[in-house]
Amino acid sequence: MMMTRRERLMATLRGEAVDRPAVSFYEIGGWKFDVTDPDPFNIYNSPDWGPLIRLAEEESDLIRMMGPQRVKAAGNCRDEFFHEQVYMQDGSEYTRQTLTVAGRTMSSLSRRDPDVSTVWDVEHLLKDSDDVRAYLQLPDQVFAYEYSVQALLAEEEELGDAGIVMVDVGDPIAHTAALFSMEDYTVFALTEPALFHRLLEKHAGHIYPMVEQIARQFPGHLWRICGSEYASEPFLPPHLYQEYVVRYTKPMVDMIQKYGGYARIHSHGRLRNIMPHIAAMGASGLDPVEPPPQGDMQLIDIRRRYGADMVLFGNIEASELELLPPADFEARVRQALREGTDGEGRGFVLMPSACPYGRRIAPHVLANYETMVRLARDWA
Repeated sequence: MMMTRRERLMATLRGEAVDRPAVSFYEIGGWKFDVTDPDPFNIYNSPDWGPLIRLAEEESDLIRMMGPQRVKAAGNCRDEFFHEQVYMQDGSEYTRQTLTVAGRTMSSLSRRDPDVSTVWDVEHLLKDSDDVRAYLQLPDQVFAYEYSVQALLAEEEELGDAGIVMVDVGDPIAHTAALFSMEDYTVFALTEPALFHRLLEKHAGHIYPMVEQIARQFPGHLWRICGSEYASEPFLPPHLYQEYVVRYTKPMVDMIQKYGGYARIHSHGRLRNIMPHIAAMGASGLDPVEPPPQGDMQLIDIRRRYGADMVLFGNIEASELELLPPADFEARVRQALREGTDGEGRGFVLMPSACPYGRRIAPHVLANYETMVRLARDWA
């Protein structure tokens, strides 16, 4: 008997039998795009995007990604330390953030371009150990927010049987590493472990209460926890994954699952030497399980070693969606479905590692997304 999209996803998370594998387009259908918004930075108002967004909303198993709503709590003093300036230059939007604390001034700069749906970090906030020591003197009230699940509940009601809501959050390493450029982050995490732990602890102090509250008030739902890949190879050695991820992310997994939720670890790239650590956290799911050469394990090997306890999401590379001709792409989707459903396992969701981020969607790209839906729908 054919399941609704919501039934299929929830049965997958619980490790129950399904009528067919679920198929998600990740961000497309994950985020809600407004094709009518005339904002020049909204790439999704391009006519190319309409058919793909409709395909996602009408045919894919929707996993709506949302962060908890928040407002500044009474006593939040962020504005005493952080200041922002937004300005236009050469058609791009820049945001300059300035932090003044402990007699030190630091700044970051980001850029948005009208034809690309991403934010480019031009300059990062923390650049050396003195910056870190000053940042650590920020009072906890800077991070004081009140959180609400009302938007999550409203979106779940609006989705109905079309899919599920997934709570989307970063872990302490996600919040910490993003303060540095990638090169400064890797050197600092390797050479200043004591200071790096202090940064992780500072962010954990405001992340944990939020996770506990949302997990309690919005129980039994899927979560995506971002950050793991910052401590994967080639950036850091596996023993530091235990130190910087497991130590701080496992408490989040435990809180989520204490209230019947499902914690999905998001980790691009290499997995082989960190998979034992991910499994030890007791995660319910993993994405995007990239194939080589971006990853370093085949899906079938991950399925056989870890699939009994973990729902695997992904295995289709975004570059394959955009670059492979339809016949070759169909072969890749068949391989992913075959390996993702091989033998006994908790579940598999066919999903790309990312989505296009420009205004143009070539006809063969739309055809490749249609292939994902068709093959998942017909898979037995």
